[in-house]
Amino acid sequence: MINRILIVGLGSIGLRHLQLARQFFPEAEIKVLRHQQTDSVPEFADGYVSTISEALKFLPQVAVIANPATFHLQTAQALAETGVHLLIEKPLSHSIDKVEDLIKVSTTKKIVIQVGYNLRFYQSLKVFRKFILDGIVGEILFVNCEVGQYLPSWRPNSDYRIGVSAQEKLGGGVLLELSHEIDYINWIFGNVETVSSMFGKQSSLEIDVEDVGFLTLICASERFRKKILVNLSMDFIRQDPIRICTAVGENGTICWNGITGVVTLFKKGSSSWETIFEIKSDRNESYIAEWKNFLNAIKGVEKSEVTIIDAYNVLEIVTAARESNLLGHRVNTKLLNAKV
Repeated sequence: MINRILIVGLGSIGLRHLQLARQFFPEAEIKVLRHQQTDSVPEFADGYVSTISEALKFLPQVAVIANPATFHLQTAQALAETGVHLLIEKPLSHSIDKVEDLIKVSTTKKIVIQVGYNLRFYQSLKVFRKFILDGIVGEILFVNCEVGQYLPSWRPNSDYRIGVSAQEKLGGGVLLELSHEIDYINWIFGNVETVSSMFGKQSSLEIDVEDVGFLTLICASERFRKKILVNLSMDFIRQDPIRICTAVGENGTICWNGITGVVTLFKKGSSSWETIFEIKSDRNESYIAEWKNFLNAIKGVEKSEVTIIDAYNVLEIVTAARESNLLGHRVNTKLLNAKV
C-alpha cells in the first residue's frame, strides 16, 4: 500500500510527475523536496520539505528524482539506503562515478530503481522495434538516427540560458540531454561495443556545453548475424525539430518518426514509401505507461522496462564518447550485463 510519495525537484518534469502521482494515488500524502524556502504548497502536493533529512523523516515508500542530474546520485543513494523505490529522471547522473554504489544498494535493499527513458513507452517506437526484430527488412546493415531542436524553442516561456540543458554544472549538453537516442539504440540494435565521436559548441547560444554531437557506434546482438554500424546526430541548433531513426536492411528500409508517430517502410523492389503504422504521439501517455510499469515492477507483476543497469550503460557510452572526442580514436565500452 503506497501512501507516502516524495517528488524531488519542481521543474517542468517534476511538476508532471507530481500530477501523475496524484492521479495514481488520490489519497496518498505527497510531499515535494525543494531547497528553496517557500510558504506556498504546489497544486497536487500536501506539503514540502527543504532538506534530505526532512525527506527521510517523512518515510516515503516511493520517490521521483527530478532535480538536476548532478544531484541525482546523492539524493538517490540516501533514499535507496532506507528502502525507497525510485523513479529517476534521465540521465541517471552527469557522470558514471559512484553509480555502481547505487546498483549495489538496489540489490541489497531489493528496491526497484527505474530510469525515465520514456521513449521506450512510445507505441510507435515499440512497434518499430518489433518490426525490426521480426525481420521485416531482413538483416540490418546500418542505421542512421537524428535528433535535434533549437534549444530556446524547447520551453518558449522560460530563459534557456538558466535551464539544465544549457549548463555543465547541472548536467547539460546534447550527450546527456538527448541520451534517449543512446538508450533506444542499445535497446533495439544491441549493445554498443565501440564508440567514435566528435562534438562541441558550434552555435552562438549562450551555453557552456556542447550543442552538437556526432557518434558512430558499433552494436552487437545475438538477434542479428552481423554487427550493426549506427550513425547518431544530436544537436540543440536546428530550427526544424527532428527525431528520426532509419534502419537499412537487406530487404528494404524502415523509418521511425518520433515527432509524428509514423513508421514507414520502403520494400525491396518498391518505388515508394508506405506507412505501416501511425499513431498520434502523446508524451503524457508515455509517462503514464512509464508510471504503470514502475508500479507493476514494485508489485512484482512486471519487469521494469528501463533498469538502473540500462541507465548505467547509457552513461558508459557517454563516457566512451567523451574519451573518443578527446583522444581522437575509437573507444571500447564496458557495458554491464552485455549479453542481449
